[in-house]
Amino acid sequence: MYKLSKRSLRKLEGVDERLVKVVKRAIEITKQDFSVICGLRTIEEQRRLLAEGKTQTLESNHLNGKAVDLAAYDNGICWDINNYFEIYEAMREAAIELDVRIRGGLYWLAPANSTKASAEELMNIYIDTRKSQGRKPFVDAVHFEIF
Repeated sequence: MYKLSKRSLRKLEGVDERLVKVVKRAIEITKQDFSVICGLRTIEEQRRLLAEGKTQTLESNHLNGKAVDLAAYDNGICWDINNYFEIYEAMREAAIELDVRIRGGLYWLAPANSTKASAEELMNIYIDTRKSQGRKPFVDAVHFEIF
């Protein structure tokens, strides 16, 4: 139903081919259109994002091509978390189909393809776990990485 734009395809340049295949398959099966907003990053970009509080590390998988950020799209970028649950489910389904281990920033604790819990349930488990540890959760709904 959906397809990646030329801009999104350019953002995938330099990204690990396994992750590119997952993203391309996910756009074919998703119920929520999305755009690739970030693939490979420079260290300068990563430093800027850290300074802005948009990342928590300088050791991001964006630096080695093993991560992408996907934004929900509906006549422009939209940030409603419910749209990101749909993207997460499509990425998980594509990863299972292609036998690629991924995890998403909704849930940092385990591979997306290791559980049948919904994206929303996983996010809530992550948030509760971090809070029980006295740590602040960092929900990064746009982020997906292979490992």
